[in-house]
Amino acid sequence: MKYGSLIMEKKDYLTLKRILNFHRYYEDYAHKDALEQLGERIDKALIEDELDMPDDVVRLNSRVTVEFVHGARQKFQLVPSTRGDLKKNKVSIVSTLGASLVGLAVGDQIQLGFPTDVQSFRIVGVEQSQQLLSSFDF
Repeated sequence: MKYGSLIMEKKDYLTLKRILNFHRYYEDYAHKDALEQLGERIDKALIEDELDMPDDVVRLNSRVTVEFVHGARQKFQLVPSTRGDLKKNKVSIVSTLGASLVGLAVGDQIQLGFPTDVQSFRIVGVEQSQQLLSSFDF
């Protein structure tokens, strides 16, 4: 990890705690695993005030560009709801990909998937959004 540990902005941390609390009885096992992973990750994160946050850290509403091992790039927005839509380039924080990205920074590498089909990619760009978190529903 670029900064030695995950970094989260205080408002994002509180929003994620609310999301985890709201979804704690989720029946879908894929989302349940992602929520457990997210909970573990945010419990270990360094929590910072907004002014102290590095610009290249993936946060809620960030637009993230990743590059796969074979050179292809993909850009999407990390959204704080269950309404992720890959066709619209929106990835939900309660998905495995979203839970894996939050708190990482440009240059960090990620591996996702099953042992027989692991996807490896690196974060190559992060743009912060000015959207207000209060306007989202979970």
